Amino acid sequence: MKPVLSALAVAALTALATGPAAAQDVEELLKKNACLACHAVDKKLVGPAYKDVAKKYAGQKDASVKLAEKVKKGGVGVWGQVPMPPNAAVSDADINTMVKWILALK
Repeated sequence: MKPVLSALAVAALTALATGPAAAQDVEELLKKNACLACHAVDKKLVGPAYKDVAKKYAGQKDASVKLAEKVKKGGVGVWGQVPMPPNAAVSDADINTMVKWILALK
């Protein structure tokens, strides 16, 4: 029984240690790429809150591809008439990391 509890404790500590670090890494990407100038996690600024984006696309299996393309190419009309500018200079890896994090928000 003790080895099982030890393994569970190690797994829990590992999740705690990597969870905030992963969020911190994404926050740095969002800052570096000026995403936070128009978006916030839990409130609308110029663009929608990231939590609202996650809710809108919840359960859609192609959501990450659709959102990554929207970030890369920009767009208008989904959240109103304020256009989102294209972010062609942001790497696909960074975009995919940010989109995955956004879609995981509750």
